[in-house]
Amino acid sequence: MPETFQALVVDRQDTPESQTVSVRQLPWEQLPDGEVLIKVAYSSVNYKDGLASIPTGNIVRSYPMIPGIDLSGTVVSSADPRFREGQEVIATSYAIGVSHFGGYSEYARVSADWVVPLPEGLTLREAMIYGTAGLTAALSIEALERHGAAPDKGSVLVTGATGGVGGAAIAMLAAKGYRVVAGTGRPEESGYLTGLGAAEIISREEVGTGEGKPLDKQLWQAAVDSVGGGPLAAVLSKIAYGGAVAASGLTAGTAVPTTVMPFILRGVSLLGIDSVNCPMELRERVWKRMAGDLKPARLDLLVDREITLNDLPAALQDILKSNTRGRVLVRLG
Repeated sequence: MPETFQALVVDRQDTPESQTVSVRQLPWEQLPDGEVLIKVAYSSVNYKDGLASIPTGNIVRSYPMIPGIDLSGTVVSSADPRFREGQEVIATSYAIGVSHFGGYSEYARVSADWVVPLPEGLTLREAMIYGTAGLTAALSIEALERHGAAPDKGSVLVTGATGGVGGAAIAMLAAKGYRVVAGTGRPEESGYLTGLGAAEIISREEVGTGEGKPLDKQLWQAAVDSVGGGPLAAVLSKIAYGGAVAASGLTAGTAVPTTVMPFILRGVSLLGIDSVNCPMELRERVWKRMAGDLKPARLDLLVDREITLNDLPAALQDILKSNTRGRVLVRLG
């Protein structure tokens, strides 16, 4: 074991203006408490990580903080019998990268209750191609299928299609045989989206802004929405009778200017998706699906680029400016 480890650290003194983001060498005693010590192989860049890197992000609870809300790696030591030295594992969500040092580090120490064994059929790299975004997309599909969605019942819309959740949702739905409609504000990425499996690509304007009719033409059996705001209201107005929308994002805002009409006249359901504190039983089941029936034939198509710790500050700014497509992998090992 080395005497120190390298990590990306967000720090501030008395004021937000004093905030810094830099790669540092840290002593072991700075790692927080936890039963499982992991040598990190990969992490990824999520919108939440971008927010953690800026003074106005309102994500980090205390400073200094190592961001990175997900990681995959190998157990170095464990005080919990559920995990053993040398075991490959995944850790995402909970307090990781928010109030507990996260994945942008060569080593991480976390609660055993936050750790998922790497399922058979996935590598550590593939696990972080998915990352938290992929888990959120898979939870969305799981929820829609519990509600009754099926490939033979019509098209499924995916909003925010070039983002991490959107891209993963398209690829996984296509792998299951769904006809996927990709909604995007970046028409220049049409080739990327069709490569993932989208059968149809529509513009942000075609999705809508929520300023139109409370009930519109019934277009899709279901939708995976990572955008929120006005576009979510528009999507709800266009879901077919008895359909559902799985909502997980807020990049278009937190207020949804809808009416009760889709719910009481068409029986549409709005399904909230939480990847932070979802039960471990559900989490493990969905990760196994991501290694099995939901796994795309070419998962690597989701990768925008692979970077190191030194590249992270720029990548965190890029995701906040929507300058990424798909997933940005962070290689630690």
